[in-house]
Parts: sequence; C-alpha cells; structure tokens
Amino acid sequence: MLLLPGWQNSGDGHWQTLWEAYFGDIRVQQHDWLAPKRGDWMVQLEEAVRAQPGPVLLAAHSLGCHLVAAWAAHSQQVGRVAGALLVAPPDVQQDDWPLVLPSWRQPLLQPLPFAAQVLSSTDDPFDRAGRAAHHAQAWGARHLSLGTRGHLNAESGLGLWPQGRAWLRSLLEPDV
Repeated sequence: MLLLPGWQNSGDGHWQTLWEAYFGDIRVQQHDWLAPKRGDWMVQLEEAVRAQPGPVLLAAHSLGCHLVAAWAAHSQQVGRVAGALLVAPPDVQQDDWPLVLPSWRQPLLQPLPFAAQVLSSTDDPFDRAGRAAHHAQAWGARHLSLGTRGHLNAESGLGLWPQGRAWLRSLLEPDV
C-alpha cells in the first residue's frame, strides 16, 4: 500500500498517518511538501512503485489524487497498480487556488488504467464547486459522496477510518 498525501503532507491524526503507523503502509515521500512541482512528485511516485516487489494499491488524499492521474497518464508502471482510492480531490481550478501550486492548475482528466474510487464531501473547502464527481467520471472511477465531512482529513474525525480501508480493499474485488 502506497500512501500519497496532498499539499503540506498528512499530519498527526490524519487517516494516512494512522494507516502508516498501524498497518505499515508506505508513505511516498516528496522533496517539497510546501511548493510542490507536479513533475517532481510524479518521479517520486514512479520510484516508489518500481521499488515494490509486486502489485500496489494507492491511497491518495487531496492533491495526491491529481498526482495519481498525472502519473498514470505518463508511467509505464501503471500495470503494477491494483487499484486507487482517491479521497477528496481538490478543484485545482478554484479561484483561490494557492499560488505556490501553479504546475497543478490544469488537471489531467483521462480514464485511469486501473480500478479507482473517488470519495468526496459536500462541504469540502477545496472543492466548493463539487467537481469531485466530474473528476471521478473523467477518471473512469466510481464516486461516492460522504455527505458533510469537510476535507476528509484529521479535522473530519475519521480516525483509523476502517470504512475507507474497506473501500480500498473493495477495488480488488471483481464487479458483480
């Protein structure tokens, strides 16, 4: 399991941090969490996937969701991905998008070559226009809105988030 945090990383109490500690999942480390460049992040993901001995699952949060889409459009390693859970993808075209994130401003919106599920919230401050459903459709992913849960991070009170883990594992099951 590779964990892909978003901008500024995932801190204490975030479900990704808890999964890393409890399940031993691997956080893909980035060189710059504060002013990330999309290409740099893609290289780190590429190296992390190559370093794994077998198929991987991706658990992405926020900007990490857009990392998965950008990486999948360019990598020759996509066949090693068994599935991706894409949690709270932000609207990178939102008017108040942070100026330190210019390389992320244009999302890659093409079908992912592996099973994916997008989880979103109706009151996510980083997706005020509710574009997560649009992203899911463009990526060929299932979409599920979790109601009013904020940015689906530590402040959302998800804790170890067993339901998120179950949604991720469900990507390994064939559709019925």
